[in-house]
Amino acid sequence: MALVYQPVMQLSGILVSLLGWVLSCLTTYLPQWKNLNLELNELEIWTMGLWQACVVQEEGGMQCKDFDSFLALPPELRISRILMFFSNGSGLLGLLLSGFGLDCLKIGERQQEQKKRLLLFGGMLFWISGITAIVPVSWVAHSTVQEFWDENIPDIVPRWDFGEALFVGWLAGFCLILGGSLLKCTICSTEVHPSSVPYAVAEQQDQCQRLETETRP
Repeated sequence: MALVYQPVMQLSGILVSLLGWVLSCLTTYLPQWKNLNLELNELEIWTMGLWQACVVQEEGGMQCKDFDSFLALPPELRISRILMFFSNGSGLLGLLLSGFGLDCLKIGERQQEQKKRLLLFGGMLFWISGITAIVPVSWVAHSTVQEFWDENIPDIVPRWDFGEALFVGWLAGFCLILGGSLLKCTICSTEVHPSSVPYAVAEQQDQCQRLETETRP
């Protein structure tokens, strides 16, 4: 049964990790990390991402402006850029390594130990990618909550709220960690070596012959 379910779990881990990596890349470039709805003008919604700030108007669509300087950004956005780049890179490397370690891939069939190591390294990279995707979105969410409930800011000043990109980033990190865990389970699962099958069949045949000789009159 382990030999039957092992390729299925490996493919499931790769697909879930691929979904997480795509969502992580999408989170990096989405401008909706923070949303700001002005009470004076409800037809405009301001959004802020890692690369640009945008204003969404009901009639004019979306207009965006790139940030002029990396150093002028708040600390959470600067660190988030670096962490998201690291998450995307480690996720891509994990996909490449674990892809070559799949049992259904005919390349390197006789090098099972090396394929296991590739799956192990790929799963570890998925874990790292998932953690480094969750950390920046959680940090931005934490700073947004602190600013929202800051009593030193007057009540008339608009407050930033959670953007859609934060929820996409949390989902991406969860998928990457889940995919890496599935790959790790396939390595730790009990395997039945094909070389032991002929010996088991021969032993079963010997037992049958003994029973036949004992039952003969």
